[in-house]
Amino acid sequence: MTSENPAGRSFEVLVVGNGVLGLSLGLALARRGTRVAVLGRGDRPWAASTAAGAMLGAFGEVTTTLLKSEQGRGKLDLGVQASKLWADWLAGLAEDTGKTEDLRVADGTVMLLNSVGVPGIDSANYTAIRETLERYEEPYEDIDPADIEWLDPNPTTRPLMGMFVPGEHAVNADGLLERLEDAYVKAGGVLVAGFGEELVTSGGKITGVRLTTGDTVSAGQVVLAAGAASQALLDTVPGVAARIPRLCAGVGVSVVARIDPDKPAPTSVLRTPNRAFACGLHLVPRGRGEVYLGATNAIEPEPADAPSIRDTTFLLHCALRQLRRDLDTSGMAKVQVGNRPVAFDGFPLIGETSLDGLWMMTGTYRDGLHLSPLLAQEMTRRLLGEEPEHDLSTFSPVRAPIQAQSRADIVDTAVVHLLATGYEDEWTIPNAWPKVIEAQLRADYAKFADEVDDDYTPPAEILAKARMNPEFLKAIREYYTAVRSAV
Repeated sequence: MTSENPAGRSFEVLVVGNGVLGLSLGLALARRGTRVAVLGRGDRPWAASTAAGAMLGAFGEVTTTLLKSEQGRGKLDLGVQASKLWADWLAGLAEDTGKTEDLRVADGTVMLLNSVGVPGIDSANYTAIRETLERYEEPYEDIDPADIEWLDPNPTTRPLMGMFVPGEHAVNADGLLERLEDAYVKAGGVLVAGFGEELVTSGGKITGVRLTTGDTVSAGQVVLAAGAASQALLDTVPGVAARIPRLCAGVGVSVVARIDPDKPAPTSVLRTPNRAFACGLHLVPRGRGEVYLGATNAIEPEPADAPSIRDTTFLLHCALRQLRRDLDTSGMAKVQVGNRPVAFDGFPLIGETSLDGLWMMTGTYRDGLHLSPLLAQEMTRRLLGEEPEHDLSTFSPVRAPIQAQSRADIVDTAVVHLLATGYEDEWTIPNAWPKVIEAQLRADYAKFADEVDDDYTPPAEILAKARMNPEFLKAIREYYTAVRSAV
């Protein structure tokens, strides 16, 4: 797509970030006749969208931890509501662009419970998914994993149970980005190639964004939708940033593998429950002769622009053991890295900040792409001064850190997930050692959590990263201090 020079241009709304969320918001605004620009580099170096499996699922993401808090249940309900919008959203994109090829690449989702994980996570989350499906009266059926012809895992890591969820599909992320961009431009939206360096303000109000080129894009309202990279821009207005949970990156590596196009291939998403601080192992069909394998999740202070060898080899090892043994004969068409935007309290940042005209639409962690139609339409209503349809006040950016679990529960979650990473990585240790290690970890993490802050405790995966990274720990402590100073 052709990008325009922003010099001398002024817009009603500037959306910073050209991933799925940013383009979806830009499209929703452009359809309403708003003078809107979307800012972002064409290569999207730190995006989550470009490496996403693009699973359209709320139920597959259910965990016992999510269900324990009011905020978690609220986030789940948003995901369920978003699921209902996707058919019309995709039909609208086809109508806008004249491209009718179906972007959906998977016919439902098969949840697999195998023996790789630990009962307190895998079995518990599998049960939680089933119970949540029943509570929402969403169709599903139990299946025998042995009937899935394509599956051929190691016998010791074969799935023990399976359930088919026909309503949870997946789309081609690359195709979705391309179609969103095309529809956005055809609706009158402007693409601005570049990278924001500073938020520009005047008289206590946002007036635009200065780019690294020195050009300024002027706008009456600015929306930060650049994922984990939004933090760098937000930090240019420190008084505003101090009142908002900071963002870090949930770095995920994925692989697109080439399989024999003449042999039977999976037609549904195949995935395990979320586990080991990650979104479980999953495979997404990508059309004839290709499958997507994902994905790792490593909390990092800054976004990554290259997949690590460690995470790539771990992912491939898991896929070979748990999905299909002869995948090692497949070619790797692409190895990708994406950066999920993770707020320091683990919840989305949606809404207006304390700076007049500055909004945020990020911090969505694993759910941004799935939530994109709902959030785009909901944010458009707010930007245009209309009555919203969904209550997003829980996720307002200006807030004290959400404490969805007690400190003791967070420590317990961190320890169980750390142990789960060992089992998934096939550690071999004497039989008595896991209990010894668990006891030592629990004591260590309980003491460490007390040292982080007197009142606040970050989510388990952020706590675990802080335990290993002094600079990250320092950033968390500085954020908590800033929160108190801003109140």
